[in-house]
Amino acid sequence: MTTETATAKANVDLVRRAFDAFNESDLDATLAFLTEDFAINIAGMPYQERGHDAWSRNFRTMHDAFPGIRAEVHDIFGAGDKVTVRLTFTGTHTREFLGMAATGREVEYTSIEIYRIEDGRLAEEWISSDTATLMRQLTGA
Repeated sequence: MTTETATAKANVDLVRRAFDAFNESDLDATLAFLTEDFAINIAGMPYQERGHDAWSRNFRTMHDAFPGIRAEVHDIFGAGDKVTVRLTFTGTHTREFLGMAATGREVEYTSIEIYRIEDGRLAEEWISSDTATLMRQLTGA
């Protein structure tokens, strides 16, 4: 196994373990995978967020509104310092989400995400989630 292959494999494993912590609703364990100045880039968001406070706020938004939310990884691969993952999020909307009262509806939406790894930790993410599908499921439209 080449050094590049070993690095890509280690990076893929790192992202898998971070999603395992996400699925356990373990904020502290998830934060341990991130650099202090972790950069958050979300499609449609007009600005970049950075750091543990921003990550924690986003984590809590999802886990509070959809307790037990799960991320199922379908495809994952790494090259260089990047890992790309295609996944499906599933959960039940039992609490307020972005100003929308709980609907009790089950949701399922996909996301394509790229992570940059730096010194064995996640340093940056680019997220392109199917939020149109998520909002359609919540509104029933």
